[in-house]
Amino acid sequence: MKIINPETTFPPLSTEAKAQVTALADRQKRANGVLMKAINFVGGQVEDTLKLLPKGARSQIDDAARSALQKSYDLAAGSRKGRFAQTVQTDAGHKVMATISGALGGLGGLPTALAELPVATTMIFRAVQGVAAQYGEDPTTAETRLECLAVFGAGGPGAEDDGVDTSFIGARLGLTGAAVHGLVSKVAPRFATVLSQKLASQAVPVLGAAAGAGTNYAFTDYYVEMAHVHFGLRQMARTHGEDQVLDAFHAALAKAKVPVNTA
Repeated sequence: MKIINPETTFPPLSTEAKAQVTALADRQKRANGVLMKAINFVGGQVEDTLKLLPKGARSQIDDAARSALQKSYDLAAGSRKGRFAQTVQTDAGHKVMATISGALGGLGGLPTALAELPVATTMIFRAVQGVAAQYGEDPTTAETRLECLAVFGAGGPGAEDDGVDTSFIGARLGLTGAAVHGLVSKVAPRFATVLSQKLASQAVPVLGAAAGAGTNYAFTDYYVEMAHVHFGLRQMARTHGEDQVLDAFHAALAKAKVPVNTA
């Protein structure tokens, strides 16, 4: 009898592959440490900076996060075309542009910071797309842009479940409008936490420019690192199989005492 769609058998992880998985887990651990240091430098403790936001502004942040992610998803493919886009293709280049955007957004305090949110989010999204390309994925396709969107579910400073949501690594995300909206709704609350800290640090005019530059650089650095973990695991899963790659990754996170996000 002919077997239909037989299961693919993957070889056991080699010593080199296990080392790669461990390196990705270490990268995730280092990323959060870098972000926290930057946030503490530019804005003090997270709880203190959040107090700078007006009460009315906090209720708008979830909507702002959802809108910014949706717009970034729609614009990010086209933003990689043209002369300007060709000059900003590296991780470092994206961090520089995000830093400039944050500085400009902080000049006028909270109003300009709110207006700059979609720009900053698109900058970060482009940076994540650039990482996807480094791991052999086409950053302009709907499938890869969905995977880039999933990276924004990596939490942020102070979250107990910081890190890559490994439930997305092997997911077969549907390429429909409903799928995009559903994924945005899932990752937006975590991203909103990050935006709260960003807006709080930019709430004071002029001084907010320095804070905006610092937070934008830190957030871009964080999501770029999380993108390396996300797409690095996806690349390994294509060669070694999802189950054993994620099992090894979770074991490495546990050994390094890093929170595991599988929800």
